[in-house]
Amino acid sequence: MSPATASKLHHSASAAVPAPWRAVHDAAPRLAVTMLRYLDQIEVSLRPATVRAVGTDLRIFAGFLVDFDPSLTCCADIARFHVEGFKTWQRAQPGTRGRLKASTYRRRMGMLRMFFVRITEWGWDDAPVRVPIFFGDVPKRDEPLPRFLDDAEFARFMRALAGETRLPRRVAVELLARTGMRVGELCGLEADAVTVIGDAHWLRIPVGKLHTDRYVPLHPHLVDLLVEYRRTHGPHPHGRLLSGAQGPLNPSAVQRWIDAIARRAGLGHIHPHRLRHTLATQAINRGMSIEAIAALLGHRSLDMTRQYARIANRVVADEYNAVSAKVEALYSPAVLPANAEGPNMRRLRAEVHHRLLGNGWCQRPAQLDCTFESICETCVHFATGPQFRPVLVRQRNHAATHDQTGRAELFDRLLSTLPQDPS
Repeated sequence: MSPATASKLHHSASAAVPAPWRAVHDAAPRLAVTMLRYLDQIEVSLRPATVRAVGTDLRIFAGFLVDFDPSLTCCADIARFHVEGFKTWQRAQPGTRGRLKASTYRRRMGMLRMFFVRITEWGWDDAPVRVPIFFGDVPKRDEPLPRFLDDAEFARFMRALAGETRLPRRVAVELLARTGMRVGELCGLEADAVTVIGDAHWLRIPVGKLHTDRYVPLHPHLVDLLVEYRRTHGPHPHGRLLSGAQGPLNPSAVQRWIDAIARRAGLGHIHPHRLRHTLATQAINRGMSIEAIAALLGHRSLDMTRQYARIANRVVADEYNAVSAKVEALYSPAVLPANAEGPNMRRLRAEVHHRLLGNGWCQRPAQLDCTFESICETCVHFATGPQFRPVLVRQRNHAATHDQTGRAELFDRLLSTLPQDPS
């Protein structure tokens, strides 16, 4: 792109620059135009929430650049030292709870790196010569275990929920707790989401985070609640199954409702996603298959579902408890039960008289002597020391007792090479 063409593009686009970008556009027009053009492109294939997040990260990065290096005018001028300055600046920025969250930093650096990778692959004139953000600039993602309510906490929560007198709140939170939906999926349920297949009621959950929709079975209790809710609170003109005070249900309202119920239950803050984790953990604890849980939660990969197996692996628990009982028996003065000796202990006992050779095992019974037993001791690479004196003495005495003169002389020679025992 020639400078004249770029100048025309900048002037023609200036009138359409969104208000949050005007300060960046005034300082570095081509930089702002390139980033806004990128947002227009990803808007075609990514979800609106993702585009908004990318736009925020790009605008923060651009604002830093125009302050950090006023001479910079376009993306093609962004070099490694700009990125290193941005990394240091970010870590010093305050967050909602003190410092900037590590997850926010990782997400921002990942999105910015993808921005440079894409405009370079697309062959844009304003792309840098090389991507200035490297893999090492994006921290690895932590893999914490999902947080969930244990059985006692969940029972308290559900008792408090059963006492909720406002039907819209109870229906919304019961749906989350009993189906494992994401809160965004709950708010997006369409008016005709409930359907009957055979003799069972099912709930159609719309396309959501993973670009898939699915049907989940409805508990009879939920069916009764939804029938009552429809009779007293519907239909809604916005075409959604559930409604808030000002129109379609929104995640913020659901969060407030859950927190109010949690306070009545004597629990702390509970994020809606925690109810999803709780359902999955309860299901896997009670024998539901990984495949069925993945279908219920709408996971595209079983790897997403296996994280719950890390929390509640009944096989591991059962085997640990069985072994623990046997180990505890070792500390008892009573006679050990017959099954206290496991397979590994039996194998070791059977091999106690085996001798490891250079190319296998010697399985000579302990009752039999071997005239070749001292081959190692006659090797030029064999060495011994005073710490082995008791063993050598026992070997010498054993040879003398069994009239093995040659072996007895060998061990006598080895003992004579050792320093004298001061005792």
